[in-house]
Amino acid sequence: MQTVTQISQVRTEVANARKSGQSIGFVPTMGALHAGHISLIETAARDCDFVVVSVFVNPTQFGANEDLEKYPRNLERDVEICAKAGANLVFAPAINEMYPEQNLTWVDVDKITTRLCGQYRPDHFRGVTTVCAKLFNIVTPDIAYFGQKDAQQSVVIKKMVADLNMPLKIEVCPTVREVSGLAISSRNQYLTEEEKQDAKLIYAALKKCSQLAKQGEQNCEILIKEMKIVLAASSKLMPQYIKIVNPKTLADLETLIDGAIAAIAAIAAKPGKTRLIDNIIISTPT
Repeated sequence: MQTVTQISQVRTEVANARKSGQSIGFVPTMGALHAGHISLIETAARDCDFVVVSVFVNPTQFGANEDLEKYPRNLERDVEICAKAGANLVFAPAINEMYPEQNLTWVDVDKITTRLCGQYRPDHFRGVTTVCAKLFNIVTPDIAYFGQKDAQQSVVIKKMVADLNMPLKIEVCPTVREVSGLAISSRNQYLTEEEKQDAKLIYAALKKCSQLAKQGEQNCEILIKEMKIVLAASSKLMPQYIKIVNPKTLADLETLIDGAIAAIAAIAAKPGKTRLIDNIIISTPT
């Protein structure tokens, strides 16, 4: 496995792989790799012949007073993880490689970026879509892999790819969880043990919603109320939003039946200073 830092090096290696008839899989990351990333890389390695993993803490998706400077970074460890998981190439560019000049060109996806997390992080998704568009142009993958934990991000990226006729498939893989049910995230390392205990309530609330939906409850107001009750078991867990939304438009649903095939129950909450997100896909009653 190789590690490269230059765009030209990535293009050369991908071109060589394509000349030999290999398919290209791509896993974009911000590093601090964990079991969730490993599952994406392993899936890409099963599906594709040549797997590229990017490790880049993208500054344009962080807002003011967010954790850009303290975001965990350990490239040596990340490279070891990529090699063991089956990657062929790690692309770890510096900021000035990805943004050599003042960026004047941005990719904006309308409407669905203003909901859920976008309501609280107004410039976040512009940074995500722009860097993903750049990376897709650099790597030119056949398939790019994202995690269901970042549900809104996956919906936004899929829409961008469809609207701009980008020649790749977006594969969304299941959320990987700790034994407690807590969704694995690079930011979990910020949590104290007490905060981790409180954070477990996020998935517990989502499971409660799913259970009630399976039992036939369709009223989203009632389902959200039940999730709030679960979260309220800790006075230190501060919910930012608790939503049930359409899986394509991310618009709030009044009843599950409005979701046609399925709906997404999504929660953002802080068990301390760290903001965590999680979601679950709930089936519409038949």
